[in-house]
Amino acid sequence: MIFRPLIPFLLFVATCSLAQSTPASVYAESFRQGPTHVVEEKFEVKLTPQDPTYRERIKDSSGTDRYALSITPQGPEGDTEITSWQVKLVDLHHPMYDNVLLSSQNASSDPKDPLWRLVPSGFARVPVTAKRIIKVDSFYVVLQVKAYHFTPPDSPYLDSVRLAVEFTNTDPRVAENSQK
Repeated sequence: MIFRPLIPFLLFVATCSLAQSTPASVYAESFRQGPTHVVEEKFEVKLTPQDPTYRERIKDSSGTDRYALSITPQGPEGDTEITSWQVKLVDLHHPMYDNVLLSSQNASSDPKDPLWRLVPSGFARVPVTAKRIIKVDSFYVVLQVKAYHFTPPDSPYLDSVRLAVEFTNTDPRVAENSQK
């Protein structure tokens, strides 16, 4: 009976802490700004040390292979352990650009630059589960880590990541704002 008045307060605190732990979307624009649209698609990728790399061709709106998406593991130099994954998108018509997901061709300290790096650390500039929206040419790449796991649990080494990937020609922030 004494604790009954505390129940609404505890529910409020739990709701507030849940809302704070859900990361917001982070948006950046690529240095590549042009008219290219892509065939829209959504898929999930599960990466593990046994299957650490993913590659996919992305078609432009005419159905031609235009981009190469790759997701590769990163770790300490000289070590086989995985501490993060890196997402790259290469324009097959202009392969001189290593990764068109970058907001600048030059190195930068802008916190939006590492949207293509999936780093599950409390020290990462972008929370690992944040929805990452990157505008490239006239389409959007949306990346969101749905789950990740360390082995052992208190180590910095990942044994799995599940990543949702979306290519869309419509700004996903518009849909997010209309749902609020």
